This record gives sequence, structure tokens and C-alpha cells, in this order.
Amino acid sequence: MSENTYSPYGENPGLVKTIAIMTLVNGIFNILWGLGITAGVVLGTFFIGLICAPVTILPAVLGVFEMIYALKLLGNPPQPVQPSTSIAILEILCVLAGNVFSMIVGILALVFYNDLQVKDYFARLNGIPYPVSPEVPIPPAPPAAPVPAPVIDVESPTESAPETPAAPKPKKPGTRKVAAESTESTPEAEAGSKPEGSEA
Repeated sequence: MSENTYSPYGENPGLVKTIAIMTLVNGIFNILWGLGITAGVVLGTFFIGLICAPVTILPAVLGVFEMIYALKLLGNPPQPVQPSTSIAILEILCVLAGNVFSMIVGILALVFYNDLQVKDYFARLNGIPYPVSPEVPIPPAPPAAPVPAPVIDVESPTESAPETPAAPKPKKPGTRKVAAESTESTPEAEAGSKPEGSEA
């Protein structure tokens, strides 16, 4: 058998034994109760109450089912059975026939069926590979904050100086004068440029 499965022959908890014994005792009591009511109604009405016999015999029928279920739980090894909440509900309904003891047994059986150990036992008994008891979920770890990588600027110098606009290149000193001399017109130059024959 694999490690994840439970042996159906494991030790049953005390509550399961309690459920089995209560159901067995209540089954015997329901058989006697049902037969007693039926006999009382039939004999008390001089056999006219035979019409009511199918209703009054119902606790006895329930008692038979209770005994079969309890013997399956008490067997060695126990037979695979599910928690019988339907039998527990019918035991509670026996109060309509005046059986208060059966009602108490039914209520206790429903309470015991909700116990985690009882649920785990029935899971093992039926070969369910994992226990049915709820496990506390482990919350996921919060995501780690990303660590920013250091920024290294290889091209820039370590101390960055503020950028200043480039100064205009100085002009050569003689360039302007030459241009000015070539374009200046003097009176001597103008007189020299006139043709000789134009004077009157």
C-alpha cells in the first residue's frame, strides 16, 4: 500500500465506537418499541388496529437497519460504510411515535459525524487516499522587492561641469581693415578715376 493511503484496519476512535454502540442499542430498542406499539394498537382495538399496523411497525423496520449498520461498524475488520446521516434523521423522527430516546441518539449521532477524527476514520475505512480534515493553508510568501542595479556611466567624467555655450572665435585683426580700405572711396581716388578728357 502506498504511503498516501490509510489502512482501513486502523484503530477507530472512541466516538465511532460510541456511535456504533448507541445505534445498536437504539436499534434493539426501536424493534421492541415498534412491535410493542403495533401489538398494543392491534390487541387494544380487537384487531381493528391492523389497518394502522404499517405505520406503527416503522420504528421496528428502522431498528433492523440500525442493527445492520452498527454491526458493520463493530465488525473485525469493519466493513466500508459511509456516515449514515439518514439513519440519524430517521431516529430523530421517531419522536413522532413517542420514542424520545431514539431522538436523543439521532441528535448525538449527527453531532459525532461532524467530528474531524470521525470523518478521517470513515475516509480511511473507504480507502480515500488523503484525510478529509482541512489543512491550514500556508500563505504564499510576499514577492521580494527587486534590487535596482547600480548605474555606472563610463563615458562621463566623475565630476560633471556645467556646460557653457561656446564662445565665438575671434576674427583676425587685419581682415576688417583690408576690407574697409578696399571699399573706402577717397576724393583723390575719385579724381584719379575720372578720365582726363572729361574735364571741361
